[in-house]
Amino acid sequence: MEEKQYTSLTVPSEYHEHWFQYMQHNQALQVAQYHQMATLPQYMGAPDEDRVMTELMVHQEHTVPQEPPVPVQAPGKGKRGRPPNKEKGDESPAKAKRKLDRFNGMSVEEVMAKTLPDVLAHNLDILIIGINPGLLSAYKGHHYPNPGNHFWKCLFLSGITEVQLSAMHDQTLPEKYSIGFTNMVERTTPGSKDLTSKEFREGSRLLVEKLQTYRPLIAVFNGKCIYEIFSKEIFGVKSKNLEFGLQPHKIPDTETVCYLMPSSSPRCAQFPRAQDKVHFFIKLKELRDQLKGVAQNPEVQETTYTFDLDMAKEDAKKLAIKEEQQDPGYEAAFGGVVESSAGPGQSNGHCDFPYQGTPARQSEMVGRETAPLAAVGRVLDGQWMMQSFADQIPEIAGGSAQLQ
Repeated sequence: MEEKQYTSLTVPSEYHEHWFQYMQHNQALQVAQYHQMATLPQYMGAPDEDRVMTELMVHQEHTVPQEPPVPVQAPGKGKRGRPPNKEKGDESPAKAKRKLDRFNGMSVEEVMAKTLPDVLAHNLDILIIGINPGLLSAYKGHHYPNPGNHFWKCLFLSGITEVQLSAMHDQTLPEKYSIGFTNMVERTTPGSKDLTSKEFREGSRLLVEKLQTYRPLIAVFNGKCIYEIFSKEIFGVKSKNLEFGLQPHKIPDTETVCYLMPSSSPRCAQFPRAQDKVHFFIKLKELRDQLKGVAQNPEVQETTYTFDLDMAKEDAKKLAIKEEQQDPGYEAAFGGVVESSAGPGQSNGHCDFPYQGTPARQSEMVGRETAPLAAVGRVLDGQWMMQSFADQIPEIAGGSAQLQ
């Protein structure tokens, strides 16, 4: 093998001079750029480390720093989907609240000056007793006009009235349904808490006089609070745990019984819904019917069934004999045909209805009757039917023959 010898390359001196001049020129440019950046205002007070970092970034591209995008937040919702309140500095002048005109321009004082007349008649079945008139009742001049009150709805749901009535019908109830209305205290107030104990005592005595005059069958106290006051003032009984329904005391010198039911107001905490109070109206109706002696119609009537074994056996025998006489295979089993005892126009076990139709159709049927009975499809009495029911009918039999 031949050995290869490598000798070092020799570089011309001109190349060395050219490369040295290029490096000196490049270094001079870098120093000039460094001095220019050091003289700028933003770099005058920078520490030595910042200057070194600036020198390193000379040959890098100058990029403008971008601020991170600020996330857009959806406006928060406050109570019931309303936007949150503005900051104190951005508060706009508050809008004046619009006043509700509940009484068609009348002030509360003017409405409180009005009274609610009683709806009374002698010998009523039911007399509804409230505490005192409210503002809306005094303004409307009717009893229980508030749409949220459950009185009229429960009156209908319990069956006392057959149709749904409203406060506008209160004057017609004494004549139609023998129901009246009154209150313990006549003064109109926004609420019962505005009444004084003196007014309750005087109202109880006036209510007794009113009941003794008109003598209703049942005095219905609409609310537990009113009966507690009435019972303490009239009967001298301080009842702490009252039970709804019929009460043990009657109105003095009368046969009027007292009935207590929950308040029909929707603010009744114990029975807040109308369906919770319907039960007491139903019991009131039953009490009225019981006191009047009205017979009740039970929804479910029981029926008494009896079973006599001997009578059942006799019926079974009669039914078996009857079936044997009408059985078409009975005669064939005993070898003979029993003569029919049917009169004219009748047949043994078969109905013979007269045919009514057009003259052409009648003549056609007459021609068929003269044909043999087997062809027409008639079956003799006492024989089994060997043909299909469709073949028994001339129209179907003829149609099937044409199709074939």
